[in-house]
Amino acid sequence: MARIAMIGAGMGAMAAAARLAVAGHRVAVYERTRTYGGALRRFERDGFSFDTGPGLLPLPAVWRDLFVKTGKEPLESCVELLQVDPSSRHVFADGTDVSLPNASRAGVVASLDAALGPTAGQRWGDFLVRARETWDRTRRPLLEEPLWPNWEVLADREPYPAVPHKRLLRTRRAGTLADIGAWELRDPRLAALLESHALAYGLDPRTAPANAAVLPYMEYAFGMWYVRGGGLRELARAVYERCLARRVEFHFDAEVTGIVEKDGRVAGVELTEGALAEAEFVVAGVAPGVLDRLCGGSVVRGGGEVPPQRGAASRVTVLLALRGGRPEGAAHRTVVHAPDREAELEALFGSAAGMAARPTVTVLRPDDPALVPDSGHEAVTLTSVVPAGGVADAGDHAERLLDVAERAIPDLRDRLLWHEVRTPADVAAVTGVADGAVPVPALAGAGGQLLHPANGTRMGGLFTVGGWSHPGGGLPHAGMSGALVAGLIVEGPEFRGSQ
Repeated sequence: MARIAMIGAGMGAMAAAARLAVAGHRVAVYERTRTYGGALRRFERDGFSFDTGPGLLPLPAVWRDLFVKTGKEPLESCVELLQVDPSSRHVFADGTDVSLPNASRAGVVASLDAALGPTAGQRWGDFLVRARETWDRTRRPLLEEPLWPNWEVLADREPYPAVPHKRLLRTRRAGTLADIGAWELRDPRLAALLESHALAYGLDPRTAPANAAVLPYMEYAFGMWYVRGGGLRELARAVYERCLARRVEFHFDAEVTGIVEKDGRVAGVELTEGALAEAEFVVAGVAPGVLDRLCGGSVVRGGGEVPPQRGAASRVTVLLALRGGRPEGAAHRTVVHAPDREAELEALFGSAAGMAARPTVTVLRPDDPALVPDSGHEAVTLTSVVPAGGVADAGDHAERLLDVAERAIPDLRDRLLWHEVRTPADVAAVTGVADGAVPVPALAGAGGQLLHPANGTRMGGLFTVGGWSHPGGGLPHAGMSGALVAGLIVEGPEFRGSQ
């Protein structure tokens, strides 16, 4: 039985902690803030409650697996997990409006045909077939196995299949997600639908590799889920309580100031005021810059390894308290697409990155009595992608989001009681990432730019977990990261992932 110190109480770290405790290790978690959950936080005011991080859960099987492996109670006995239907509603620049059913390829095809015209659904359905092939090729090496030592193979290979071109009598391979939209979908609305999945993760579809097709595939294959009774913060609570049940120790308001090394191996962590917590293993759920600081200049990554990612986009979130109840049949999630997609991408990812004048906005309207003071009110969340580091005027940007959201909720301003704005600075305060950047999922190709460093490091006994290490950002990836780290510690370097 080893003593293990966990830095941070994010979702990946807690997933690793629960698994390690079940394996018989003594696990202590040191969290610099006053609560658990990482980005899965909650804001409450006047009887309203809001998720301030992700609002929907893709691929819940990852968290179901955690609960199966760490106790007798399954996930569904700890939280009320519901598929949202429709999965999403999309309001396009030309006014076209389509709602897409959850986890139903045939239903999605029929809805797109009805809204966008004959063959639109078929083109999207054909794309999903290719996206599934991409998923099958990348699922294990990118999500379920430790990062390969020869990771360059993943960096150099584009797993999205080439598509035969009937007129040219040859095949053509898309290099980016934007290529898929232009060459294969051939409808600006379908292209916007595709690209919105990448943009939601802070990826520029003009440069994101074609295998980013797995992002929409996960949604359409496995569905989108919500935790009724308080939102995704309730998932964090359930994981925290599972850790407590497995006798994981939590220390809040306990900032780690350094990682102690002895003879090339970790010996513990230093806390504020010089306290030392001894440990045979240390698992760091922190951003690359924080890890560098904690190691006091020691080189724990480098050489031929995947370099740490340090640049990514962030989010602005506007929390709306509305008078009047949620209308029956309202979509849980509506994506209002930018009127000028290219202008939005250039504003976000161009040389002078800044705010888009009319951004793509995601509107979340959960059907959950736990979020409102009574049935005569509604809690709504608006989200848009912004450059990491912040926005010039958060109030101005919030007004832009409100203007856009009126296309989804026409009486929005008449019903508005108050609103709260959460900026990249708030993300930074919660996660410890200096510019509030949000990590992206690992993707193949693109020269390895969207891979993340391996969970092991050059320092013996030091591992990393969470969105800034393999397999990258996103709630499913956090859970997979925890499983990989636990496997590497319990089974050693020979661990090759779940079977």
